[in-house]
Amino acid sequence: MTDSQRGTGTVRNWYFNLVLDAPLTEEQSNTLDHLDRFNDGRIGLAERPGYSRFMCSFEAGTLTEAVAEALDFFEDFPGVLIRSVEIDHFDLRHNGMATPAVVPAPPPAKAAPSAS
Repeated sequence: MTDSQRGTGTVRNWYFNLVLDAPLTEEQSNTLDHLDRFNDGRIGLAERPGYSRFMCSFEAGTLTEAVAEALDFFEDFPGVLIRSVEIDHFDLRHNGMATPAVVPAPPPAKAAPSAS
């Protein structure tokens, strides 16, 4: 078990991505430009066609605390929903995590057979 899993109280820098459920709208982009808390260097928007995410770097005792602090940023950002939290293999190594934990998404719900 690594120090990050034990929660030793050591504050460290955690790197992760918050992936949005949809790209930002023009109105949401304009709102983001005026939210001061998104301009302190700990969270930054990365976009490509059909995809938006925030790259995060937060100091905290545990990864859970870092993610919770990042999610608090979205309190004043209406209509923006986080789909997932992702940590790539480089960040896993930097964060000192021995193995990635992957939880697959649940299978899509099957439609009930129609009565004909």
